[in-house]
Amino acid sequence: MHDVVQDYYGKQLQSTDDLKTSACCDVSNMPEWLKPLLSNIHDEVMSRYYGCGLVCPALLEGCRILDLGSGSGRDVYALAQLVGSIGHVVGVDMTDEQLAVAKQHQDYHIDKFGYDNVTFLHGYIEKLDELNLEANSFDIIVSNCVINLSPDKSAVMASVQRLLKPGGEFYFSDVYADRRIPQHLIDDPVLYGECLSGALYWKDFTRLAREASFLDPRLVEDRPLEITDPRLAAKIGNIQFFSATYRLFKIAALEDACEDHGQAVIYNGTIDQLPHRFDLDKHHTIETGRVFPVCGNTFRMLKESRFAPHFEFIGDDSRHYGIFAGCGDMMPFGETAALVPNTVTSSVAGSAADSGGCC
Repeated sequence: MHDVVQDYYGKQLQSTDDLKTSACCDVSNMPEWLKPLLSNIHDEVMSRYYGCGLVCPALLEGCRILDLGSGSGRDVYALAQLVGSIGHVVGVDMTDEQLAVAKQHQDYHIDKFGYDNVTFLHGYIEKLDELNLEANSFDIIVSNCVINLSPDKSAVMASVQRLLKPGGEFYFSDVYADRRIPQHLIDDPVLYGECLSGALYWKDFTRLAREASFLDPRLVEDRPLEITDPRLAAKIGNIQFFSATYRLFKIAALEDACEDHGQAVIYNGTIDQLPHRFDLDKHHTIETGRVFPVCGNTFRMLKESRFAPHFEFIGDDSRHYGIFAGCGDMMPFGETAALVPNTVTSSVAGSAADSGGCC
């Protein structure tokens, strides 16, 4: 598949206008504070951008960032402004034509920003071990609509786990499907190049993440994709596609479910551009100054990452109250008994029988 992708992005596509679907381009949700950063980026770099979603999480100053599939460098140059002169951004891409555009305008951006803090490397995101990148050396790894193009997604995830610092995060946008893609569609070079037929079934993605020790993938945002080309839509049939942004934290103590330890956090409102609330993910909007109950995993994501100085932390994990309410992993045993020792009501016994037993 490498040859297909290199041909599509190096020769077939000359600008975003050549794309046949909306899968790879969306700036509709671009926050206002990011728009001035994009205005500083060279026009040719912008015109050769084929990413999806956003890969600019908050609080990046001074960070060391790796961009997988950096293409013409749009996200690298946006991130370079956010990490500042003491941070650094490394972009990896396998397409010579895209890398040529990124490197051609490197001096332009040095003059524009007033510092040089980017590096572009030619390589494959499945073979990052060949690039002599040091383990545990990146605060954040990003990717923008590229993992779906990889023929070995498990190798990508394993390398991300190896290269991230403890407490670091993988923050990335990609395309997902509501079911597994049949092989004859995977073999279609246009569907593959358009970031569709290489997309993972969403449940397979969560399995893959957990196999790579990212035990609690967090969905940040998502949107359905419209297949605007009628010929491609006819080939796709009833498969539904979504552009989604996930964040995965490298924290060894995370559990595989959201457990309730009676913990809470308070956001201090001290992150630039986020004075009123902090959105950890799609289901955790933490209002400034308000006590916000959290599961053990959310507690650790905030306390063991770069976000820790901006929060107050209440409680520890010395007590356990079962699964955290509303996290979608409920006890399977029917109705629960009243909190009276050594009693089982007939209604509980009946509901347990109705639910079916193993013996």
